[in-house]
Amino acid sequence: MRVLIADDEPIARKILREELELIGDVDSILEADTGDAAIGLIQEAHPDVVFLDLQMPGLSGFDVIRRMNKTPMPVVVIVTAFDQHAIEAFDAGAVDYLLKPVSSERLAMAWHKAARLIGKPAAIAGRAAAIQNLAEGLNGNPPRKIVGRAGQEYFLLSPDEVLAIQAEGDLVWIVTPKRRYQATSTLKEFQEKLKGLPFQRIHRSALVNVTHVRKMAALSSQRWLLTLHNNQEFTVSKRQARSVRQILSW
Repeated sequence: MRVLIADDEPIARKILREELELIGDVDSILEADTGDAAIGLIQEAHPDVVFLDLQMPGLSGFDVIRRMNKTPMPVVVIVTAFDQHAIEAFDAGAVDYLLKPVSSERLAMAWHKAARLIGKPAAIAGRAAAIQNLAEGLNGNPPRKIVGRAGQEYFLLSPDEVLAIQAEGDLVWIVTPKRRYQATSTLKEFQEKLKGLPFQRIHRSALVNVTHVRKMAALSSQRWLLTLHNNQEFTVSKRQARSVRQILSW
C-alpha cells in the first residue's frame, strides 16, 4: 500500500517512516511538510493511507481534509500532539488517531484498522465526508457534506450545488446541474441531515433545493409544478401543497 506522511516536523516524519517500514506491508512512503504539498501528493500519487498532522503552518490538516472531494480518497489517520481535535476527528470519521510521541504498538493498531478499509471506497468516502463536516463546523460553517457515487467514483458534494434529491424505486439520486449521482443515504436520512438548509420535501419521492427553483405554476388549487434551473420539473403532491407557501417565502 502507498502511504503519505504529512507533518511539518522532520523528526516526526522520520520516526513514522522507520516504524512503518518495519510493518512490512508498505510499498512506498511519501512525505509532505505542508498542507499544500499534502494536497498535491494526494491528487497526484493517490496514496491509500494518509497519516495527517492537524497542526501545520499555512493549510492545516483539516484544510487538507476539506479539499478531498473525489475518489480515490485515502484512509485518514490523524497524528497530533493535541488530543482535543484528534478525538473529535476520530469520532467524526478518521479511522484512528495517534498522539505524539507515537508508540510502535499504537501505530501497528492504526495501520491494521486502515488496511481493513482499503478497497471499500464507499466507507472511505463516508468517513471523509464526516471529517469534512467536522472541519466545516469548527470554522463555523454548516457541516453538511454528502456523498454521491458516479460509476466507481465517490464524490463529496456541497448542498448548495445540489438541485434536488430524488427517489426512483430502490435508488436515490442526487441531482446537480451537470450530472446525477447515486446516493448512499435514503431520502428520509437526507431530510434529517439537511435540516436548516433550503431543502423542501415536495413529494414522497423528492426533496428540492428551493434556491434552485426557477419558476412555479399552479396546476390546480392543490397542485403545483416546479421547474428547476436545469429545466427539470417536479409536481408538488397534495399532501405537500402547503410547502409551496414556504418555498415562496425563501
